[in-house]
Amino acid sequence: MTLYSPAKKIGELLTKEFKKNSHFYFFSPDETTSNKFDQVFDVEKRAWNMPIKTWDLPESPDGRIVEMLSENVLFSVMTGHLMNGEPAMMGSYEAFFPIITAQLLQQMKFIKQSKEVEWREPMPAVNLLSTSTCWRQDHNGYTHQSPALISTLLSVPSNLANCIFPIDDVTAEAAYNFMMNSTNVVNLTTFNKIDEPRYLSGELAEKEFENGAAIYDFISDDNPDIVLAAAGDIMAKEMIEAIKIIKKDFPELKIRFVYINTLSYRAIGETNNKLGQEKFNQIFTMNKPIIANFHGYPATLEGILENYTYKGRLRVHGFCEEGSTTTPFEMLRRNAASRYDIAIDVAKLYRRKDLVQEYQKAIDDNHAYAIEHGEDMIE
Repeated sequence: MTLYSPAKKIGELLTKEFKKNSHFYFFSPDETTSNKFDQVFDVEKRAWNMPIKTWDLPESPDGRIVEMLSENVLFSVMTGHLMNGEPAMMGSYEAFFPIITAQLLQQMKFIKQSKEVEWREPMPAVNLLSTSTCWRQDHNGYTHQSPALISTLLSVPSNLANCIFPIDDVTAEAAYNFMMNSTNVVNLTTFNKIDEPRYLSGELAEKEFENGAAIYDFISDDNPDIVLAAAGDIMAKEMIEAIKIIKKDFPELKIRFVYINTLSYRAIGETNNKLGQEKFNQIFTMNKPIIANFHGYPATLEGILENYTYKGRLRVHGFCEEGSTTTPFEMLRRNAASRYDIAIDVAKLYRRKDLVQEYQKAIDDNHAYAIEHGEDMIE
């Protein structure tokens, strides 16, 4: 299987932006290369006023790649640039974006009030690229594991924030285009920098943005008995693996897989195009059980889904503030978000104690293997 990197795709698009727009700036603490955006150095230089050494990346006093190990300073400079009507983006490790939380909330207040001033032109969106996420910090560990900014932005009633979760490199491009074309809003786009499968064509990726969620036909049945959903690239991959396990042990069970691409205040979908109740019922059915796997804190997605349906249908997995410097599957196990944790939910729903025990043994066996060998038994 050929794998693709959403982060490298974003790096490619940033490179094109630098060539197209001489006023575009990119801000990053010191992680442009670490976060796989380093293609930008092929066409633009890092802002630098100190002596330049032979081993340095391309640097210049007028460079438009601004790196400084202070998210607060970078965000302040970026918003000044945006308020002049010029586009920019900022990238960082997911765990350190919450450093600018107070500034983001103040910026959202400014956007809300500026929209009430007749003469003020719309401002380019505050676009944040969040990567090196909680689910893939194999060498940094617990200190680098926090999706807290997602929950914060989705809790603000001003309805001026979108949280976007591209599932692959194609939807990362669709997300990038959406960000660059939006105004008077905060866009937090979260993705991993590792190589992942490609699921969608460009046309389907653009269409997914229309509703904020979509049924993935290639792994879904008609008239489902249960709906399995995910938001977040790694969570989707794990859910798809769970479906394969469940299909093997419950061959008669009809399953629908739904991917949630975008969330905003109290809703699936972006701020200007939220998923309506009728469309939700079409995608998630009227009353079938829903098991979801979420990139962030489970209560955040559960609260949004409860705006559409009753709590008794829902079981949401996600990051439960359990972290470590450990293997990828172990991170999922620690937070009860692995493929086998999903399968256990289904087995319990259909009273299959034998399968609950089998799936739990698979979890325990992988845990023992990872402790002994320092890598996962499961790919």
